[in-house]
This record gives sequence, C-alpha cells and structure tokens, in this order.
Amino acid sequence: MKDEDIIKLYFERSERAIRETELKYGRLCTYVIKNILKDSSDVDECVNDTYLGAWNSIPPSHPDVLSAYLSKIARNLALKRYEYLSAHKRNPEVLLSLSELEDCVTDFSSSDIRYNDTDLSDFINRFLHSQKQENRMIFIRRYWYHDSIKEICKRYGLSKTKVESILFRTRKRLKAALEEEGYEI
Repeated sequence: MKDEDIIKLYFERSERAIRETELKYGRLCTYVIKNILKDSSDVDECVNDTYLGAWNSIPPSHPDVLSAYLSKIARNLALKRYEYLSAHKRNPEVLLSLSELEDCVTDFSSSDIRYNDTDLSDFINRFLHSQKQENRMIFIRRYWYHDSIKEICKRYGLSKTKVESILFRTRKRLKAALEEEGYEI
C-alpha cells in the first residue's frame, strides 16, 4: 500500500491504518528501536507505542515521508525508554555514540539560551546535505541509528580507521558550522 493511502486511513480514523503501517514499516521501526534497546520486550513495547504515536499525531500532522516520520517517533520513544532503563541496563553503543557528539552538539534545550528545535533541526539537515553522500550516510548510521563502528565498516566496506576519520571530521565541521551560525556550544 502506498504511503499516501496509509495516511488517508489515519485521517479516516480506520484501524486498518495500524495494520498497514505494521506490514510496511514494522521491520524499519523494529530496527531503529533495536539499535537502542536490546531487550525484546522493550523493543516490542516501543514498536507498539510507535503505532500509537502515529495514530495520535496523524491527524493533524500529515507527514511528507511516512518512513522518516515513523522512524523519528520510534527513535524518540526508544531513547526515552532507554533513559528510563539506564539506571539498570546500559547499551554501550548508544552511550558511546552520544558521547562522541558531546563536543559538537550540546543539549540546546537545557542550556540558558533556548533554540527553536525546528530551526536547529533544519540547520543540521542542511549541513548534512552539504556533505558528501558517503560521509552523510556514515554520520546518520552512527548518530541516528546508533550503529557500531564495526557495523558501519561492514555496511560500507571501509576500514575502522576510515570510518572513525570520517566521523571525526564531520563532527568537527558540524561544530564549526553551528558556531558560525551562532549556536553556543
């Protein structure tokens, strides 16, 4: 089923929207969540919560890219669940990838200066689109999907040194771009 047809089902408040979403994007949502949470029951719960999140937000939202919209909901729910569980269990890959970003991206919402999330998100998206496709994809695999360096090496057929170098340089360029744009790091 096409994305537009699935979105139409949400607007009609048809429960079939959930079934169609699960059929088309269930594996994607599971993949996004599994890279953050390792316990299968937590993963299943977050996947179901992703469908509920879509149900509650469509309408009024009308996503342009349903896969990206669902991935964002899934990722945010998994990170919230991870934060809740982090006192008991830790996923070292998530902690490591987030700590790598600390030098160039802080939690702007908790700083004294408040930034518009949409403007910041748009800026980072523009920055990533200005990068070489390979660099952009490696950055996204690491910091959005929380893939390990080893998984990225395997996916792109690159050495560990090459992947680490690409990530380091991209983080450095992002930090410089954020500072140039006036974001206080």
